[in-house]
Amino acid sequence: MKKFDPAFVFGTATSSYQVEGAVNKDGRSPSIWDTFAATPGKVYQGDTGEVACDHYHLYKEDVQLIKQLGVESYRFSIAWPRIFPNEGEYNEAGMQFYKNLISELKEQGIKPVVTLYHWDLPQWAEDKGGWVNRQSLEWFYTYAKKVFEELDGEVDSWITHNEPWCAAFLGYHQGVHAPGHTNVEEALKAAHHILVSHGQAVKLLKETMKSETPIGITLNLSPIYPVSQSFNDKIAANNADGYSNRWYLDPIFKGSYPADMVNLFSKYVHDFSFIHEGDLAEISVACDFFGINYYSRQLVEFTSAGDFMYRGGHSDYAKTGMGWDVSPKEFQELIRRLRKEYTNLPIIITENGASYPDKLTEDGAVHDPERMDYIKQHLQAIAELNEEGMNISGYYVWSLFDNFEWAFGYEKRFGIVHVDFETQKRTWKDSAKFYQSVVEKREV
Repeated sequence: MKKFDPAFVFGTATSSYQVEGAVNKDGRSPSIWDTFAATPGKVYQGDTGEVACDHYHLYKEDVQLIKQLGVESYRFSIAWPRIFPNEGEYNEAGMQFYKNLISELKEQGIKPVVTLYHWDLPQWAEDKGGWVNRQSLEWFYTYAKKVFEELDGEVDSWITHNEPWCAAFLGYHQGVHAPGHTNVEEALKAAHHILVSHGQAVKLLKETMKSETPIGITLNLSPIYPVSQSFNDKIAANNADGYSNRWYLDPIFKGSYPADMVNLFSKYVHDFSFIHEGDLAEISVACDFFGINYYSRQLVEFTSAGDFMYRGGHSDYAKTGMGWDVSPKEFQELIRRLRKEYTNLPIIITENGASYPDKLTEDGAVHDPERMDYIKQHLQAIAELNEEGMNISGYYVWSLFDNFEWAFGYEKRFGIVHVDFETQKRTWKDSAKFYQSVVEKREV
């Protein structure tokens, strides 16, 4: 058995658009995900986050579930369109929901970890160019400032952005996430502005407001491997690593963009003047911790047909319901690399989990041995890393609930708690019971 230090934090996580529902309630205006989900063909079976898990109305019962789970912390995000339904228009009623939720969590001894941005950009901001427009820095600053002013004393720690890679590259380059654009130049501008807005929010909290609350950012990272040791496949792996990992790691930790990727991107971007003087110093501002969402490794091979000369390669690894490789050993290699090349900050695994096609049995149980095994393997990997002195200080299982899984709608289930979306009935899966026992014993 592997043991966890008493200071190690166990948690679980969700995000606003995926669980809250109540999209028209208490003055909330539409986000880009409301618009995207309402566009035919964008989301599986036309699903939307209109009701989702109805967490907005059921939060008290949901906090009781978190309490029963025994975890010390709950990570959730704030819906920007609830706080500023229009530019410059603050909505107290939207903020009140988060005050109530935080108060409920604290009454139960659960630490709130709050993400400012988990992809639900207000539609009014997108109508003015979204993250491609440098004005987005002002909009985000105004939003962050208000949230900090209202909630900072009650929050255990802050995360500025969740997975900027997804918001920028899936949203503006690949087009599979909101707002659904397919333009490399737009994606790079969006990524840059998101990263600058992160730095500005950190400085606002720490330097201007003199807050002691820890703050960081969460990146989704995926270690990349070539299918062979051929020269071509190694190029493919280098480029995939630049696109998925280094384009975000380098500016945050080194204050620079990787030159090889600048050269590669310059085929599609003819002017990098959107990177202003001082921006990289802003992006690389010191944080208190580094959040990582880890799901899988990537295996790639060379192709001359792809934008960046790589495509996914075939792997014989066991797969999750998303078709992703179950790869805890590669997770360990990723952490060792980060320690060697990038940062000594405490690392928090802010998301880790797996989707599988779960079914309720006739007696009302959900048996999910594959998810249980997935969580177990990754927790063991973390315990082993900490034995090596890798300083991973917390783990948040994704997700607390089956929820709106972005473009996959309600078809992909990541929850350790099953949700019947017709009735909103919550049912513990075996994986929730397993996680509860790990947290209680502090061993796996």
